[in-house]
Amino acid sequence: MRALVTGGAGFIGSHLADALIAGGDEVTVLDDLSRGSRSQVPEAARFVEADVAADLAGILARERPEVVFHHAAQIDVRRSVADPLVDTRINVLGTVNLLQACVEVGVRRVVFASSGGAMYGDTDALPTTEEHPPRPASHYGAAKVAGEVYGGVYAGLHGLEFVSLRYANVYGPRQDPHGEAGVVAIFTDRLLRGLIPTINGDGTQTRDYVYVGDVVAANLAAVDAPPGSYNIGTGVEVDVNDLYRRLAAAVGVTAPARHGPAKPGEQLRSCLDPSLAAARLGWRPRVTLETGLHATVSHHRERMATEARSVPAGG
Repeated sequence: MRALVTGGAGFIGSHLADALIAGGDEVTVLDDLSRGSRSQVPEAARFVEADVAADLAGILARERPEVVFHHAAQIDVRRSVADPLVDTRINVLGTVNLLQACVEVGVRRVVFASSGGAMYGDTDALPTTEEHPPRPASHYGAAKVAGEVYGGVYAGLHGLEFVSLRYANVYGPRQDPHGEAGVVAIFTDRLLRGLIPTINGDGTQTRDYVYVGDVVAANLAAVDAPPGSYNIGTGVEVDVNDLYRRLAAAVGVTAPARHGPAKPGEQLRSCLDPSLAAARLGWRPRVTLETGLHATVSHHRERMATEARSVPAGG
């Protein structure tokens, strides 16, 4: 299979590119490197530095992918609220631009990285199924809803196969600890530096944490699955206090977390029902939270040790 991964130099996309190459596929990574790292692109992949909101038809015509995995995005919810035009350009116009290019060059299928938590918002139905109406509370969530709607339009008008994977809170190795997204990476980095993370509010807000390796497996399963929208989560709620305790134990820290003011408008509970993905994709989460957190801690230890070795003596 010839595959193209947008955002393939980033967290989830680079893991996906690795897995595709390991499976014998021809892979092109398209990334503007605004957040991703060139070093995370597998050597066997072709790399194209490009903006998804710029002209893509020529690139796709040259690469001729059969399947496009669309992970390029502006992922910071708070930034989307502070600067909605930037978020809309990348997450809405970029997606439409990609879909149009896919139709023009005859791409068979697009697998779209969506967001279950940001789309559904706070809901009384937990775990939340795909039947729940979207209630996004941020521009980021609204953009993911728009991406799914446009995918349906392109499927109806042009026959483009469109699969949307509605991710829960994805965590694991390579997640950026210096951004606003990714509480596992942020907490891990601070704990390993001897700092105590600050939990926003009382820490009883919950999320559904799904390991990046399981998310990659869902993408691979989506290549030949029936088109549609699928929740990719564990169906298990974990509050932030519990997450901190587990991470602190994995690092070997006994100090309690600090608590700060609650973030205005923060979603209180989020948990996705993955039953449909199990039935139609044959996908289930395999990695337990304990195993995934330990793998994440090990990765960040190694990353920080590598960074320390690269600092010149006296620097």
